[in-house]
Amino acid sequence: MVSQRLIRRGEIWIVKLDPTVGSEIRKTRPCVIVSPAEIHDHLRTAIIAPLTSKGFSAPYRLHVRLGGRDGIILLDQIRAVDKSRLLKRVGALAPATLSTVLSVLAELFSEQ
Repeated sequence: MVSQRLIRRGEIWIVKLDPTVGSEIRKTRPCVIVSPAEIHDHLRTAIIAPLTSKGFSAPYRLHVRLGGRDGIILLDQIRAVDKSRLLKRVGALAPATLSTVLSVLAELFSEQ
């Protein structure tokens, strides 16, 4: 059970996102853990940002290259998921990329 495993911000996990509603990103896909340890170490949830290989560019969608594949981190689709949806750890973002993700999230939620 994932709730007993250590989860770290910046890791990439395969996450089962279904069932979904409307325009929510669906399927089982890689996602970046964006929640701080204060959330996912003490609760049964983690905050994730899905990745996709298709989509359009936007200031809140970050292009990345992971494992030889191009992808987009969809920061407009972040959500809290129960840790039972986390199926398998498949990697982690580079520290510089994680820093950019966190900066974009901070800007997205700022009052400016």
